[in-house]
Amino acid sequence: MEFLMSGLAACGACVFTNPLEVVKTRMQLQGELKAPGTYQRHYRNVFHAFFTIGKVDGLAALQKGLAPALLYQFLMNGIRLGTYGLAEARGYLRTDEGIHSPIRSAAAGALAGVMGAYLGSPIYMVKTHLQAQAKAEIAVGHQYKHQIFPPQSWKVALAAAMVSGIAIVLAMTPFDVASTRLYNQPTDTHGKGLMYRGILDALLQTARTEGFFGMYKGIGASYFRLGPHTILSLFFWDQLRSFYSTYTK
Repeated sequence: MEFLMSGLAACGACVFTNPLEVVKTRMQLQGELKAPGTYQRHYRNVFHAFFTIGKVDGLAALQKGLAPALLYQFLMNGIRLGTYGLAEARGYLRTDEGIHSPIRSAAAGALAGVMGAYLGSPIYMVKTHLQAQAKAEIAVGHQYKHQIFPPQSWKVALAAAMVSGIAIVLAMTPFDVASTRLYNQPTDTHGKGLMYRGILDALLQTARTEGFFGMYKGIGASYFRLGPHTILSLFFWDQLRSFYSTYTK
């Protein structure tokens, strides 16, 4: 569970930070092995880079490499934070006297970090290649011509649905937990709930008593239930629209 929670949390953050990763990649490749003043600066600063990429490559380009970025974050942070959390939960970070050991914590953190970085490195390389891709007028660095899926491929819809499934589960699980508890709570003779006054009260009581992660109980089961449902729903919807447009031309 530690691995799953850590990985999903990192994926949720990645959706919002990936545009900054695209900008960072482009700026770091700009002027590669060229003396200052001998190359054209397509990106003068962070804000100019955002504007330029959005204007020339399109707004969608700010999310280039999102699929491998999500996989990288899930794998690297799932291993890194999950391994550390597991070591902490099993008491490996404490001495025989029960005292927290900074040396053991540092060693566990370093080992978890090395494992995550090693396994995630190939995915990070693919992410970098995709994020560097740009139109010729603002291209920097070597331009790899990777294409994960052919245009109009059903795999595009499938990949998009998988990503949206993660976002939906992260956003909706607390409300799902609250609704499950509201439906299952005991009631008085008038049918009024005895434990929660409403969904907000259920969320607040859960968070106060069980902590933040208490609102994400069953998230693994939620994804394996909601994920395939979302994936298949969006996939079938996209395919039916494609068939309709094909046969009505």
